[in-house]
Amino acid sequence: MNQPFSSGLTSQDLVRLKKYLTDNLARAVEMEGVPAAQRNTFVQQNINKVYEQTQLKLPEDLKKQIFSQVLNDILGYGPIQILLDDPDVSEIMVNGPKKVFIEKKGQLTRANVAFDDDDHVVRIIERIILPLGRRVDADSPTVDARLPDGSRVNAVVRPVSIDGPSITIRKFRKDKLKAEDLVNYGSLTQQMAEFLRACVKARFNIVISGGTGSGKTTLLNVMSGFIPEDERIITIEDAAELQLQQDHVMRMETKSANTDGHGAVTIRDLVKNSLRMRPDRIVVGEVRGGEALDMLQAMNTGHDGSLTTVHSNSPRDALSRMETLVLMAGMDLPLKVVRQQISSAIDLIVQQTRLKDGQRKVTAITEVSGMEGDMVIMTDIFKFNQTGVSTDGKVLGELRATGIRPNFTPRLEAAGYKLGVEVFAANLSGSRR
Repeated sequence: MNQPFSSGLTSQDLVRLKKYLTDNLARAVEMEGVPAAQRNTFVQQNINKVYEQTQLKLPEDLKKQIFSQVLNDILGYGPIQILLDDPDVSEIMVNGPKKVFIEKKGQLTRANVAFDDDDHVVRIIERIILPLGRRVDADSPTVDARLPDGSRVNAVVRPVSIDGPSITIRKFRKDKLKAEDLVNYGSLTQQMAEFLRACVKARFNIVISGGTGSGKTTLLNVMSGFIPEDERIITIEDAAELQLQQDHVMRMETKSANTDGHGAVTIRDLVKNSLRMRPDRIVVGEVRGGEALDMLQAMNTGHDGSLTTVHSNSPRDALSRMETLVLMAGMDLPLKVVRQQISSAIDLIVQQTRLKDGQRKVTAITEVSGMEGDMVIMTDIFKFNQTGVSTDGKVLGELRATGIRPNFTPRLEAAGYKLGVEVFAANLSGSRR
């Protein structure tokens, strides 16, 4: 049992007080075997009793502040809980205990919260990863995880993180975005949404391309919502974050190696296994290694309608990156054979971009229409043309069709989707922002 505190408190004393309250309450919860559903009530009922043991008389506002922080430490995720509860915060970046940054409406700002010390950050990291059976320590200093609501988490500790433990959280909205929301936000036009809906329902293989934080996973979530309810969907991710609305969904995620370096289950292992699970659709959160080859082979052997994402800055770069990823599979394939695999497997590349002012837009929808010699032929169906920047820094431009109908139009029509001229006409569709 810790010793009572003196009445003259410094900032370090307040840290000790919080730790005293937190440790004693956490121990009481464990000793009493309080069920998870009742912990909130138990902690709130007993925090005053533990506080009275300190023999302190703090001002009421400071006492409430300390109690709130202790409750967040025991029942939530410490100082960042208030940021997780804020619906306007889209990302949280902890750069050591005293530097916490957030993204709001596409803009980065410093948050008015801080951890007590490195150990405090590590305790929160362990609370996040413990239910997932993952670990982080000096021997395994990086970890990917997720929060119960599907928010993506990455954590890095010493010795890799020089300035102290780091946490990066990309929050997922509690209200699921739909295509209509993206249209209202100006991320795409109504014609683009109609076109993508038809392509998904017609079982085209689609790759969503974009940089870090551009909104690839959000768009993948929206597009997966177009998949009919009567199809079996298998999702494969490093850390499960896709939130599909259909009933028949089988979710799988990778597993890290154990302390002996064995037992790892990779994306590639899961892609191979998914082919034995009678999938109608395979949705891979992101391809970043040799699984690209298995994904392409699946697309080329009857598993139409697959969806995935890849990191790249343009549709052409997406194909180059896919080539590199296929070669990472360790197969000694000629480059032309790799390109033939890609051109025959992928029907459409959707480029998602985060603009300089924080806007996230679909800046290109590009058809992959085959090979000509050693080159893969690509045709832009929709494109964002930037026209300038306003005085307040907002990027100006127009989303519109290029006027070219895709070569796979007969396949769309055969599947029952006859899109009118208004979808593809350059002078009829467009959205200025």
